[in-house]
Amino acid sequence: MSAASTPEKSAGAPVRVDLAEGVATLTLDRPEAMNSLDLATKVALRDAVHEVAADDAVRCVVLTGTGRAFCVGQDLKEHVALLQAGSDAPLATVDEHYNPTVTALVTMDKPVLAAVNGVAAGAGASLALACDVRVVADTAGFNLAFAGIALSCDTGISWTLPRLVGPAKATELLYFPRTVKAEEALDLGLATQVVPADQLAGTVQELAARLAAGPTKAYGAIRRSLAHAAGASFTDAVAFESRMMAATGQTRDHRAAVESFLAKEQPSFEGR
Repeated sequence: MSAASTPEKSAGAPVRVDLAEGVATLTLDRPEAMNSLDLATKVALRDAVHEVAADDAVRCVVLTGTGRAFCVGQDLKEHVALLQAGSDAPLATVDEHYNPTVTALVTMDKPVLAAVNGVAAGAGASLALACDVRVVADTAGFNLAFAGIALSCDTGISWTLPRLVGPAKATELLYFPRTVKAEEALDLGLATQVVPADQLAGTVQELAARLAAGPTKAYGAIRRSLAHAAGASFTDAVAFESRMMAATGQTRDHRAAVESFLAKEQPSFEGR
């Protein structure tokens, strides 16, 4: 996918990929099924996330949905049919689809935003929480629905949720699933920002454009530093910070920023 590319997925694809001005927008497009994740959607999403992660023309990624939902997680109709048929696909899907997708979201060296247009439930909530920034429509909400269908949690939420709300609240939300509405989600830290539903697209577009025009290598190093520190001692964390500072200190963007500062001008970043 190049910087000049337009949507490349065929009509009716469960995940749309659009690239404009350095922003790749991945849109779950099964509104009739509330963007639930059947096999075709899981494969398309996994492949799309890896595609944009590897594309140097992409400097910011947005994940969103169409219709009433952001994503309600696993397509339970397909799930039940597979279980009744004796298939092992339901057990394999975490390793084959969910883990590769969320790992790429969390570890790619560029910012990732979630535009939460509607309810985010189960793995859909996990996907949203894996993003750096979650802009949430005031009509949307989160439901950590796993225990309600007698399943453990997946798609990285055991790692992301306690970091956002603390371990006690994370346990409560997972043990007692309920819909956490937008304003409460903001108070808890599940949402970064809550906006009127009709302002969601514009707000996300503005934030994504700002990030896409920023120092991409620095953002990637910040993401890696925060993730590393989550499981490191203080001394290991500052040692890792030192390595990231050394790496970003050699980038063209850093040099341009310093030169612009001395010239009292606004820097223009290339993402290199």
